[in-house]
Amino acid sequence: MNVTRAMGAAMPRIHVGNALSAFGLGFTVPYLYVYVAQVRGLGAMTAGLVLAVFAVAALIALPFAGRAIVRRGPLPVLLAALVLSALGALGLGLAGSAVSVLLTAAALGAGQAVMQPALATMIVDCSTTATRSRAFAMQFFLQNLGLGVGGLIGGHLVDTSRASSFTVLFTIEATIFLLLAVLMATVRMPRAPRLTDLPSGSTGGGWRQLVRNRAMVQLCVLGFVLFFACYGQFESGLSAYGVEAAGISTSTLGTALAANTLMIVVAQFAVLKLVERRRRSRVIAVVGLIWTVAWLAAGYAGLGHGSQEMATAAFVSTYALFGLGEAMLSPTVAPLVADLAPEGMAGQYNSAFALVKQLALAVGPAIGGPLGASLHAPYIVTFALFSVAISVLAVRLGRRLTPAQDHPWAAHAKSRVVARGGAPAESVSA
Repeated sequence: MNVTRAMGAAMPRIHVGNALSAFGLGFTVPYLYVYVAQVRGLGAMTAGLVLAVFAVAALIALPFAGRAIVRRGPLPVLLAALVLSALGALGLGLAGSAVSVLLTAAALGAGQAVMQPALATMIVDCSTTATRSRAFAMQFFLQNLGLGVGGLIGGHLVDTSRASSFTVLFTIEATIFLLLAVLMATVRMPRAPRLTDLPSGSTGGGWRQLVRNRAMVQLCVLGFVLFFACYGQFESGLSAYGVEAAGISTSTLGTALAANTLMIVVAQFAVLKLVERRRRSRVIAVVGLIWTVAWLAAGYAGLGHGSQEMATAAFVSTYALFGLGEAMLSPTVAPLVADLAPEGMAGQYNSAFALVKQLALAVGPAIGGPLGASLHAPYIVTFALFSVAISVLAVRLGRRLTPAQDHPWAAHAKSRVVARGGAPAESVSA
């Protein structure tokens, strides 16, 4: 009972942490390029390097973060990441040279990357199989809300003619991270198994054990395709395609992104009950089909011969359909990562999946941007096929999952029937 009470008390603060960390990300990251290239006058090359360093720092930090979360627990790692992010944000606001900008961007990028698996592991430790889908759905909802509100407020605070406005922006971000660290330091986590609690022979060398988990490896491959074909295209290939092929204005791009966020906000909890009662592999397969339709709508917008109004409606619909798929994935994929992890290894598995996501987000724009800007038909065909591949990979993954991993709601329902002394498991419909 004490463990349950601790879990219930910690979860609201974890959700606040998710919202504020996303707010901090949305608050400044969209303006990094303009800040470095124009406001600080360091040029487009340095600005591009800053964005690259931001991503590379995340890729370097995540493997170490996973090990630290397993050995020390997610809370100390989260607090360290928040302090590092605060120092990086404050340093960026004061930096005036290329070297100082790159170093502080690396600190901010590493810190913000580590926050996500740490917070995800805290959710795992404070939830059960029965409540995990809803907890991760709430996390995704609050992250999108935080990103949207952060970007909106940040955009109204900055003035490219005044470097001091960006200094204020980064200082506010640093203050948010430090206040969040103080808040999270008050969280009392229920005791969860750590690597040091387990027999040495059971760890399998951490990463080696993870690689031997064939279901997790297949999920990582599936995750790479998911992030590459969706998030990796939002602000690169798909937006370039919309402008060049479909004649979409920048204001329409903003409308499309708003439609994506609105769909997530509206659909997230509407689809939750439906999704959490279905096999996870089949839900992911359906998302692949929805995204295939989204890419076909984008193809009509840029390659069809309808009016500009029809092209605009199709392009906005593409982003909305992506949002519907995202709402279905949030209570599905992250809980599945947690359920695939052996006891005490959730931090390692969350960090590995976050690493896969970062790789996809780094590769996606590099490939999709030039392709979407110049080779319009091949771009649509390529990513429509990637979406079909999502469905195929999800079905194959389902064959490797146990019933409890793929369909936890049914397994939980069966256990309740057995606990009440009712019908045997096979009489309960899956």
